[in-house]
Amino acid sequence: MEYVTVFEEAEARHTEKRSEFIGRIAHAADESEAAAFVSRIRALERDARHNVFAYIASGGSAVRYSDDGEPQGTGGMPCLEVLKNSGLTDVVVVVTRYFGGVLLGAPGLVRAYTKAAAEAVAAARKVTMTECRLVKCVYDYTFHRIIADVVKTFGKLYFVDYREAVAIDCYVRSDKIREFVAELRNITGGDALINVSDTVEYIAL
Repeated sequence: MEYVTVFEEAEARHTEKRSEFIGRIAHAADESEAAAFVSRIRALERDARHNVFAYIASGGSAVRYSDDGEPQGTGGMPCLEVLKNSGLTDVVVVVTRYFGGVLLGAPGLVRAYTKAAAEAVAAARKVTMTECRLVKCVYDYTFHRIIADVVKTFGKLYFVDYREAVAIDCYVRSDKIREFVAELRNITGGDALINVSDTVEYIAL
């Protein structure tokens, strides 16, 4: 299983009839991370008229939005629709509005918030997260070069310790665990010590 999220925070700005809109986006693994990001932006932009937000977190099971004082349906929902259409998961967007003295009307607000959220999404660097398990292996030095290449095929090398033998930690795609373990046993003639974690983690490979 895989999903796409943002690698780091990003922002974009534009002006609509003298109102400034600032869209910011960030990764949010769960609702607490999303709420913390919203709170941080609200504190940063405390002088703004509105800090509208939307998020899709916890693998898509937590979805929420807020118009933050704008007319119902003109801010939070448009931002949420942008996130849904982007295909991103575990992500939060906050759009700050500094009122410029000219009323935009409901259609104008929807367009402005949609544009701000979309531009923030466009500005963000995307990353694909893959369902993996942590695998710990210990084996003789003579096998290290070929095993390191095998790890690259099935996942990502995380840690290497060179002592009496080589000990590695690596993340392997969940759907490739059996194939990976079989390959290691074949390479080492069954001498490798292999431990596969029961815990699923999502890793950028």
